[in-house]
Amino acid sequence: MSLPGEIRFDEDRTAHVVSRTPGVVEEVKANLGDRVRKGQVLAVIASEQLSEVRSELATAQQRLQLARTLYAREQNLWQERISAEQDLLQARQTLQEAEIAVRNARQKAQALGGAASAQGGSRYQLRAPFDGVVVEKHLVLGERVDEASNLFTLTDLSRVWATFAVPARDLDRVTVGRKVEVLAGELDSRTEGTVAHVGNLLGEQTRAATARVTLANPAGAWRPGLFVTVRLDDERQAKVLGVPNGAVHVVEDRTVVFVRTADGFQATPVVTGVRDGERTEIRQGLSAGQVVADRGSFILKSELGKGSAEHSH
Repeated sequence: MSLPGEIRFDEDRTAHVVSRTPGVVEEVKANLGDRVRKGQVLAVIASEQLSEVRSELATAQQRLQLARTLYAREQNLWQERISAEQDLLQARQTLQEAEIAVRNARQKAQALGGAASAQGGSRYQLRAPFDGVVVEKHLVLGERVDEASNLFTLTDLSRVWATFAVPARDLDRVTVGRKVEVLAGELDSRTEGTVAHVGNLLGEQTRAATARVTLANPAGAWRPGLFVTVRLDDERQAKVLGVPNGAVHVVEDRTVVFVRTADGFQATPVVTGVRDGERTEIRQGLSAGQVVADRGSFILKSELGKGSAEHSH
């Protein structure tokens, strides 16, 4: 069975890279088609929000340092019985509050993708989440962006999907784990894979489920957008008879094929099964080794129709 398909990005290894903070694009360090490494800077964005968060962190760290100094001083005074225990407890509470303020400010900086320090000012570095190729770029110098802006699309092309539609009648033959062959006629290339997913829903227009095969693509030859053919070897091939689709006809509400006999060809009723783009399964009515008419069988059907019409007169 052969089904048409298309090479697509592996969505499990594709990412829309967005900024975690609004700002103005200050530098663009990656272009369309570039191969980038995990952690590589793709763009630099000037962000007032990040500047405020880092300023808050710097202030909190200074207050923490002061609180530690005061607490150490009050602890010494209390041990020497110079100050009251209440002053020590107050200093301890101030220190704890300062520690909490630093933790909160550091978490805010980390949530914006910034380093957990007060250094760096307002510059936000947009970094690649994994090794891959830049397949979309949506920013220019001086542009204002926000958290909803998709700035880059990054994908790992070392692995791709071959997706194809499976008609409802063939779903019992296409199962997860089934081995298939993927062919690209335009490139005269082929590779093997296994079915990784078969959709649970049928398309409203196509009445077919979408299936996919995950392919290794180390050389990058299987490019997204390439049309392919997905071929499944019929595991029942040795037990099931099949004929070319053109050999099957409907005559007087009966499905027939024209079988060679000693006197020519005879219309033989059959029961058909699975049908793909090339062949039709014959479940009943034929035996292995029988010869059927393919090309030109429509002429036999036409002659049979004439004979039936003359007989009816």
